Amino acid sequence: MRKSIILKKRLSELGLDGILITHIHNVRYLSGFTGSAGFLFITKNNQIFVTDFRYQEQAKREVKGFNIKIQAVEKTEFIKKLAEKYKIRKLGFEEQNINYYTYKKLRKNGLKLKALTDTIEDLRVIKSQQELFFIKTAVRRAENAFKKLQPFIKVGVTEQKLAMRLEGLLREEGCKNLPFGVIITSGHMSALPHAKPTSRAIKKGDLVLFDWGGENNGYYSDMTRVVAIKGRHLKKQLEIYDTVFNAQDRAIKAVEPGADAVNIDFAARSFIKGKGYNKYFGHGTGHGVGLAVHERPVISWQSKETIKKGMVFTVEPGIYLPGFGGVRIEDMVFVTGNGAEILTSLPRRLKIIER
Repeated sequence: MRKSIILKKRLSELGLDGILITHIHNVRYLSGFTGSAGFLFITKNNQIFVTDFRYQEQAKREVKGFNIKIQAVEKTEFIKKLAEKYKIRKLGFEEQNINYYTYKKLRKNGLKLKALTDTIEDLRVIKSQQELFFIKTAVRRAENAFKKLQPFIKVGVTEQKLAMRLEGLLREEGCKNLPFGVIITSGHMSALPHAKPTSRAIKKGDLVLFDWGGENNGYYSDMTRVVAIKGRHLKKQLEIYDTVFNAQDRAIKAVEPGADAVNIDFAARSFIKGKGYNKYFGHGTGHGVGLAVHERPVISWQSKETIKKGMVFTVEPGIYLPGFGGVRIEDMVFVTGNGAEILTSLPRRLKIIER
């Protein structure tokens, strides 16, 4: 409720009579609705939540502070009727969530439209204490599942079997949804940052990369750990791992309110470059996590974000050597008044498995 009130106050400064919110994560953020079909129509004096017949009972239970309406005609026609009823001449919309067909149909009615960028995301990027609690619970669920998986990580088991077991354990921990399909890659395949699990059996001397996340009340977590199956190349594997570990440590220490996100990325990237592995680290150092597993802020060499108290994001540098293997260490941090609180608690040092 308070979030939508803040948004209503912004109408005047945006020069708008109303705002149309269609991105389902933003709909949930503002209204509490957890279904998959609905939109918000917010004016200076009214807050309307619109869904279809399938969700009318769910909306009654979940949506607070909004006038609930059931859409009985085509979506753009319904929006036009709302605009007419509430005398809306200039309507803001989320530029990345309206297709050209919808835009064209709304314009036909003489409605003036204004594209908005990150209007709701500017609110979402700062997490409330309740949101932080949800995220922390999602972290604990993910970590508990991984701890239960560890006895099954051994020579001969396939990536797919481990992935299926981990997904099942996440469900058992209470995750109703998963932020993404579990990523488990081994041996030379771990040099592919987001490879899908295959029927490849784990072998002695493999690096095995696990990237997974948990969920609680619609909020997600995201983390990555690597284990080594004892065998050849252990010295090289430890060298790579220690480089990533120290790069991540430097990036986490660079987190504080007022810091530029690009400098957090630089803290990790410059260390990896100094060790001669710069061309093997090609992705950003982190991303926000909340109702979406990838959201603002973006922590990369291209980022223009300034870090603020209350942000939650990952710190995940990596090194990926083609034909050899890859290492990524990913943890989640919460920005406090003077630094970073690490939300993830699984050991960060390389675990070496001898079975």
